[in-house]
Amino acid sequence: MSRRCLISGKGVLTGNNVSHANNKTRRRFLPNLQETSVLSDALNQQVRVRVSTRGLKTIEINGGIDAFLLSVSDRKLSTEALSLKRRIQRALENRAA
Repeated sequence: MSRRCLISGKGVLTGNNVSHANNKTRRRFLPNLQETSVLSDALNQQVRVRVSTRGLKTIEINGGIDAFLLSVSDRKLSTEALSLKRRIQRALENRAA
């Protein structure tokens, strides 16, 4: 499982630890990823996603996972998010029919 946010795309960054003596050693900056369940109204179930805390806040601001995924273009989504978006679209089409 990669260390990448499903929503925002945040991933691992690299940099240096710099000591008081100005010695530099490589280090990794890991994103604050959380494995959480978000309620999908269209699917009528909890969906487990691995998102950063910023991504979770973005979902809540946009009115839930369904509203967020439907409002974002396909080019900006990862493959996992795109498959979830298609599941939501199919569920909404079946409900409308």
